[in-house]
Amino acid sequence: MQIIWRAFATGFFISYLPALVIPFKKNTGAGFLGTLVGIPLVLIMPEDQILYSIGMLAVWAFAVVVCKKVQFKGYAGHDNPKIVIDEIAGYVTAMAFLPRTWPCLLAAFVLFRTFDTLKPWLVKTFDRMDNAFGVVFDDVAAGLMANILVQIFILFFVRA
Repeated sequence: MQIIWRAFATGFFISYLPALVIPFKKNTGAGFLGTLVGIPLVLIMPEDQILYSIGMLAVWAFAVVVCKKVQFKGYAGHDNPKIVIDEIAGYVTAMAFLPRTWPCLLAAFVLFRTFDTLKPWLVKTFDRMDNAFGVVFDDVAAGLMANILVQIFILFFVRA
């Protein structure tokens, strides 16, 4: 059963790929690849806002459970880079209620990765929590910040 939890936690083991290519680098790009795994998930989620919200809440809850299951079993350390289900949850948040167009997918991706990497105030608050909730919700906070910026851009700069 542990292998199933690890598969979910690592984005079906995608987080192992960068370390195989660049074993000496601290930031291997596993978070980037984990976020890429979030794109197909966003594309298959319901377009209805209520159903998307329910799905997003389910992703958050599932991500916390998965992190709890693997965080101290072979993936020691706070927010182990091999765990990328949190990036998936963050990207699902970044795309909430946005059109599923390539410009929106890309803008949400870039902004989410930026906030996840720079860890501004709200993100850092959750990142300091030393538990599965903090591991997931620092990415959810980064996704929320990305989402708000894309929503503002669409509101003010995209003509209907």
